[in-house]
Formats: sequence, structure tokens, C-alpha cells
Amino acid sequence: MQLYELSATEMARGVRAGEFSASEVLESCLGRIEEGEGALAAMITVTAGKAREEAALVDGMVARGEDPGPLAGVPIILKDNICMRGAPVTCASKMLENWVPPYDAAVVEMAAASGALFPGKANMDEFAMGNSGEFSVFTHPSNPWDTDRAPGGSSGGCAAAVAAGYAPLALGTDTGGSVRQPASFCGIYGLKPTWGLASRRGVVPLAPTMDQVGPFARTAEDLALILSIISAPDGGDGTCRPGQRPDYGAAVATPSLKGKRVAAIRDLEGLSSLLDDAVLEGLSKFLDLCRGGGAEIVDVSLPVTVEFGPPCYHVLSRAEAASSLARYDGVRYGLSKRGESLSELYTLTRGEGFGPESKRRVLMGTWVMSGANFDEYYTAAAKTRTLIAREFDEAFKGCDIIALPTAPGPAFIKGTQGGERMRMANLLTLPPNLAGLPALSMNMGFTGGDKPLPVGVQLIASRWGEAELLNAAAAVEKSVGGATVASLPARGKEGEAR
Repeated sequence: MQLYELSATEMARGVRAGEFSASEVLESCLGRIEEGEGALAAMITVTAGKAREEAALVDGMVARGEDPGPLAGVPIILKDNICMRGAPVTCASKMLENWVPPYDAAVVEMAAASGALFPGKANMDEFAMGNSGEFSVFTHPSNPWDTDRAPGGSSGGCAAAVAAGYAPLALGTDTGGSVRQPASFCGIYGLKPTWGLASRRGVVPLAPTMDQVGPFARTAEDLALILSIISAPDGGDGTCRPGQRPDYGAAVATPSLKGKRVAAIRDLEGLSSLLDDAVLEGLSKFLDLCRGGGAEIVDVSLPVTVEFGPPCYHVLSRAEAASSLARYDGVRYGLSKRGESLSELYTLTRGEGFGPESKRRVLMGTWVMSGANFDEYYTAAAKTRTLIAREFDEAFKGCDIIALPTAPGPAFIKGTQGGERMRMANLLTLPPNLAGLPALSMNMGFTGGDKPLPVGVQLIASRWGEAELLNAAAAVEKSVGGATVASLPARGKEGEAR
């Protein structure tokens, strides 16, 4: 087994025990990145020099008998909207192509203090707007299980990187499914924590009332490990919940489903025509394993969420996106194009700096927030969001976890923007963001055919219920196993990571 194939837990344990060095782990992962980027284009920036310096520091601490931390020598890929001092944070956009932040995001500070290494920044949809990765203005990432297919979005580069063995962990952001959907498409774990659990300081915002930093991993144990670190309270983020966090490691150390109530959503029957057979089989397999583990399978009904969740999300997220992107005007932040007037400066800067999807969402959000549209659309959507949150609260009185497919089907073919499969890809991941709930996606098998594709199941818990999700995922993992590293395709044209 190659070092890059190890889990984060195994890497840290081996480095701290002196079985191998952090530098050896890093070089194995960097070699994997070099091997895979020609086909996957999962990275925007590779920060090999910085990561080697970090690895040398960890190795020095081990040599002196010091404890580097629980992530000793573990490489972590960062989505390119998470700030890291000295490295570009482009958000896959021309608007920020040349911006280098002078500070680290809070989650980067926390992981670095725990001994982590940062070998690069992952590809994404521009400003996290999209669900395929194809709205990056640089290169379009591919799914490691089939390079003709998308890895998902907007954190698709992170998911592809972890699935391909570039690193055992990655940090992305999830606004409407942007961690869970690519995790499903790439056959790994992805977690969206409760809104407010992890700090968003130093993360470029899209829709601030829905955005949340979330980790990718190949095992439930690794997911618990990184969550324990990035969920620390942060006084620099007023939306980050203060107070002690649960012991997420304990949740996966002794997993058990006995006595748990796992719910399936009755209202999904109306969407059955949109769900692939493989997806339904994966959900059925998950429920059977829960039942076999001693859980009680119950039904819940979420009619408001299922019917009105998607339009509610689209109205609110676009309104917030228009507000968030207003700062990129050629005066305050990002690209600046000279014009004969202030109006022309705005027009030239935003016309050249934003890609087509960003422009569409900004236009729709601006329209929603203007004049009489505000009450007719934005206010109505905000009220609906409250009803959705209440509906979930009521549902969790009768269950501990809600299980449903992560996506209607496996990864779709690239180049199908506007197609039905792409439009529906985040249909089932939007509600937890509206309600601020934690949700986790895990692999439950593969489709048939010459190129089997991963199929994911999504678990949702009540607020601050991450330990419940991790416990259930770890219990099921004992039967299905953790995610495996995907085999890379034949080397193609050189990727364009910097």
C-alpha cells in the first residue's frame, strides 16, 4: 500500500510513532497529484513548497520528542474560496485571479495548529455557484471514477482530490449541497455541519445564512477527527456558536444503531420518477443495514420541505449572492478595469470579472430584492424557510435520523449544463441548508456497467446532531467498508494547476 492510500488517522499515527515521516507522506501525495492532474484537473494551485516547509516542521517536532498534534503530517486540500496566507484564493474566477490573502482562515489556523499540511487549493465552480465544477473559469474538473463525468459541485475539486488519493482530507463549503453532492458523486464521505458550528472567518461568502465549511474524508473516523478540530469555537466569527463541542471521536469509536429511530421520507414517492434505481437500491440497503443493527425504521412526512424547499432556496440564495458579490465592483475588491465614468468602471469590471453563472445569479438576486418583488418573492421565501425549519423540528420528535438519497442519480456527464440531470442534482440536499441542520453523505455502493459509478445516501439530524450522524455512519461502515481510492485513468494532457 502507498502512503497516500492511508487514512488520515493512520497517517498521523504513523508520523507520531516514527514509522514514516511527514515529508514522506507529503511526497507520496504530491506524486499522486502530479500523476492525476492531467486527467482530473482537480487543483487550481499546488503549494508544494509551502507544504514541504510545514512537513519539515512536523518532522522536527517528532525528532525532538514533541507532539505535533492529532493531524501530524496529514495533507489537507482546501477549496479555493478558503483563505491561506501566501497562496492565491481565486474562487475559480477572473475577479480574484491575482488576489493573495495576508491571513489564514480560522479553519486553516486550527488545522495547522494540529499538525496538518496544505499541498494546494482545489478547483470549484466560480464563487461556489454551480453543482458540477464546470463553472470554473480555469479548467473543468473530472470525476476520478469516469473522467467523462462531473465530480459534482461546487466543491467538486475537493471531492475528486480525496477520492483520487491526493490527500485523505479536504475542506470545502456547502451552501445547498456543495459538499454532500460531490461526495456522493465521487464515492466518499462529505459532511455539512450545523450552521454556526464551524467558523467561516476567512471564507469567501456566497449566501452567509446558508454557507458552512464542511470536510471530506474516506472514513467516518477521519471525518470525526477533522470535525473535532475545525469545529472549535472562534470569537472572531460572530455566527460561530460558543461553548464546548461533543466528543466526535467517541461517536465513531463505539458505533451502535441499537434503539435508534431512522426515518424515511414518505413524500419522496412523488419524486420516484426522478430517482435512479441504483439510488433507491442504495437507500434500501442502508435502511436494511440499520434495521439489522437494531434500529427502528419509521416514516416521516415533510410536505412543505419537499414541495417548496427548492424554490425557497433559489430565491433566498440568489438574493444573498447578489449582496455578497456587490463588493466586487472595481473599487473595493478584486479586478478593476478603468472606465470614463464610475458606471463604465462597474460595467467593464463586472462584465469581464464574472462568468455567466455568476452573472445570472446576481441578476436574479438583484431583481428579487428590488421594488415590489421584495415582498412578493424574498419575504415569502423567508416565511417559507421558517415553516421548513419548524417542519423538521416536528419530524425529529419522532426520529433520530432522516435518511434519503444524496442525489437523484450518479454523476452526470460533463457538458450537460441546463440538462434535467444537472438541474435536479441538488434537489435533495437543499433543505438542511435552509433549516441550518447537519447532514452527511456516505457511499452505499456502485451502479452496474463497464464504469461503475458511486451512489450516496444522505443522513440528516437535528441541530448540533453531528455525533448522531457520525455514529450511524460508522455503524453502517462496519458492513460496507470505507471509501477506496479510485484508480487514475491513463495520463492525459498536463493539467493547469499553478
